[in-house]
Amino acid sequence: MSEYISPVPVPAPGVQPAEIYREIYGMPMFVTVPTGDLAASKDFWIRGLGFVDLFSVPDRVTHLRRWAFQDVLLVPGEPAGAAPAVSVSFACVLGQIDEIAAACEKLVPGCTSGPVDKPWNSVELEVVTPENARVVMTAARPLDPDGPQADWMREAGMEVPRS
Repeated sequence: MSEYISPVPVPAPGVQPAEIYREIYGMPMFVTVPTGDLAASKDFWIRGLGFVDLFSVPDRVTHLRRWAFQDVLLVPGEPAGAAPAVSVSFACVLGQIDEIAAACEKLVPGCTSGPVDKPWNSVELEVVTPENARVVMTAARPLDPDGPQADWMREAGMEVPRS
């Protein structure tokens, strides 16, 4: 077994999301998002996208986190003029997609697109944050290893064990 354990739960009906991970660790990856309004950005990421404020240094940085290895640093700066083509994706569970969409739309109407079923067996919601960051919330769907979706994935070169 690998020493690396993913916080993402195995897709299944009614699966619960991972707990927010509040320990400090060496971050293998993180996103830095410049914002003209740290307080407003922090509020959107927390109330809309489900992050927590791991810690903040007033007027300098807010370190946000959802699950382990889902870290975002909000920093003072000039936000992008428009959402870039590049996006950052964060895993969630199916039961969270609609609630995240509703929460984000309540805060910033028109900021979401989707959700959309993707051929790689996920459901994805795109959110453009107030800083014009393009965030994709992605949730894996349960997979029938003997079904047509699994066959398509095998044909595309993905390894899908049969039941």
